[in-house]
Amino acid sequence: MPQRNLIKRNWKKAKEKQSSRSIVLVQCAQLSAVSAYIEAVRELACELLDLMAEGLRVPDRSVFSRLIRDVDSDSLIRLNHYPPMPLLCQDEDSSPCNQNKVGFGEHSDPQILTILRSNDVGGLQISLNDGAWVPVTPDPATFWVNVGDLLQAMTNGRFVSVRHKALTNSSKSRMSMAYFAGPPPNARITVPPEIITPTKPALYKPFTWAEFKKAAYAMRLGDRRLALFRMEGDEQVA
Repeated sequence: MPQRNLIKRNWKKAKEKQSSRSIVLVQCAQLSAVSAYIEAVRELACELLDLMAEGLRVPDRSVFSRLIRDVDSDSLIRLNHYPPMPLLCQDEDSSPCNQNKVGFGEHSDPQILTILRSNDVGGLQISLNDGAWVPVTPDPATFWVNVGDLLQAMTNGRFVSVRHKALTNSSKSRMSMAYFAGPPPNARITVPPEIITPTKPALYKPFTWAEFKKAAYAMRLGDRRLALFRMEGDEQVA
């Protein structure tokens, strides 16, 4: 093989090796950033849960947060991308037929707590008690906190899981990151005895996260899952 071709081939291999090494370093840096973010929002969730327990006058203020700190915690993070959905109309005089196109349907989060962050594009809406939908103003510098089904059960309905949905934008992409704080699969979901009173008896039967998760994912997105675990004769809280 001519010397010139050998040098060219060795140079090409060296460049490919360097490129591969750079990709690995970038991936490691990205993984490190994601891990740091998860750790930070997990600590935020735990701090909020400790304050909630304190507000409910539960002596053990870590009664909720320890489920998330557990090494077997079933927490997860999800990145959501809602691409723009251009308005589709028959003619210029007609009203926008997909102005409120649903990107993710009405539901409540099944876990304990959700820490949500998004870009500056709106789309998140929450449902009030009267059924009205209220848009949430987007703010990239703000965290939104959603109470999940498990926290509603563990607080005996004192905190209620929020029903919400996401709409698409006609011209801009919406991005969001959601950290779902969940307990270990075999964790028993019960109400601290300090919250149960003669006038406010237990609303839900004890269950494990694995049992609730199995039931939740067998139902439709918008179904009210907690109704399956409600005490017999109690129809006030779903």
